[in-house]
Amino acid sequence: MAQCALTTVDNPYDPFTQTEAWYRFDEDKGYHSCSYLARIARTSDQLSDAENEQEMERAIDDIVKYNPLGIYKKVVSPFESGVTATA
Repeated sequence: MAQCALTTVDNPYDPFTQTEAWYRFDEDKGYHSCSYLARIARTSDQLSDAENEQEMERAIDDIVKYNPLGIYKKVVSPFESGVTATA
């Protein structure tokens, strides 16, 4: 399963490979994307890693869909995550 992340259209850093610089830029601009995503995603310790990852992607899709400021976008990692879905 490919990993996805929430970012903004003006953030020049890759949230997968330049995490610290990406986070610093996001916080300095006052976007607080990580906190916003945490408020929207309904993750739980009772869910599997795969289920939590699916929930994070659902929340990212909702944020991008209902994006009143037009600043958010979804990016997908070219690398596989460590989580595999089970049937």
